[in-house]
Amino acid sequence: MAEVDESNKPLFAGLSDVSISEDIPVEGEISVPVNSQNPDDEFSTLDEPVKDTILRDLRAVGKKFVHVMYPKKSSALLRDWDLWGPLLLCVTLALMLQGGSADSKDDGNPQFAEVFVIIWFGSIVITLNSKLLGGTISFFQSLCVLGYCILPLTVAMLLCRLLLMMTPEKANNAFELIGFILRVVVVTASFSWSTYASTAFLADSQPANRKALVVYPIFLFYFVIGWMILTFATSS
Repeated sequence: MAEVDESNKPLFAGLSDVSISEDIPVEGEISVPVNSQNPDDEFSTLDEPVKDTILRDLRAVGKKFVHVMYPKKSSALLRDWDLWGPLLLCVTLALMLQGGSADSKDDGNPQFAEVFVIIWFGSIVITLNSKLLGGTISFFQSLCVLGYCILPLTVAMLLCRLLLMMTPEKANNAFELIGFILRVVVVTASFSWSTYASTAFLADSQPANRKALVVYPIFLFYFVIGWMILTFATSS
């Protein structure tokens, strides 16, 4: 029997015998979209100028500051989390607290480090506590909320420094007492605002029967920062 040479056989032999019935409708378009403007497409910043990138990030940070000053149950800080705002607030607060009760120049640097470590270490401990209690938000989302909610305390620190600058060096006891009471009111209000704002953002992410165990460390965290601000004011 002669062998069939398959090299000369057409690759799609037999397809010419296949016919499509006229009763079967064949419709449709085959097209490749070019330069699709779908709003759901991911925005690329590879070709974006550096100036536009910085301004866009600053606007995002500013919007989060507004959310903290007018807190409500919102996912704004959780959905678009970042650590630029917390880092800015932490450095600003540490710089203002630096050398508050120092008699020598060498005591300033450890104070900056102490403030920096207390804020970030405290935020990490609270976040781990929240996760262990069954929290549903991510690690960095919790750090973002806790860091941004330091804003009222940072404003309180600025006001306390302004009150100290307005106080004369040889003021009488009554004048000093009034200034101290004003600082206590400012720090207490900012502490309450920070605690309320953070719990407003984190409330829905915690189990209903364990919210008190989550709020208590947050209360202590902002209380320590507020106490640092108040002791700076009384020892300067």
